[in-house]
Amino acid sequence: MKKFLLTLLILVSISTQAQDLKWHTNIKDAITVSNKESKPLMLFFTGSDWCGWCIRLQKEVLQTPEFKKWAKSVVLVELDYPRRTPQIPEIKKQNEELQQVFGIQGFPTIFFTNVVKEKDGKFNFKPLGKTGYVAGGPQAWLAEANGIVNQK
Repeated sequence: MKKFLLTLLILVSISTQAQDLKWHTNIKDAITVSNKESKPLMLFFTGSDWCGWCIRLQKEVLQTPEFKKWAKSVVLVELDYPRRTPQIPEIKKQNEELQQVFGIQGFPTIFFTNVVKEKDGKFNFKPLGKTGYVAGGPQAWLAEANGIVNQK
């Protein structure tokens, strides 16, 4: 019985950690949350099913407890450009447009921005900075991200 309870506790803990982060895929939804909570957007431009550096960034940083704790200070947005995984046309179009708006030329790129209110059906972004893969694990990446997000 003790083994069963311990196993159940571990599974619940793992499940809870996996659900800690909310990654938005719809930019309008993310902007709504960003404005409501007064948090910057963290736009993660990724090739999830083909980009080796993107996969490495996910494993080494974005899936760690340190990142999960830190990520509560931003609104997470995943903008994926897969080669094998199907996407609905609206998301694919949205992601292509955002790639052009932010001038993204390589993956992974993480762009931090604040949103200035909507005007005439369009959103104005106030860029804070960008980064990508940073060697050194979560501590090195978070130091880089904090330097961008916390600048005055």
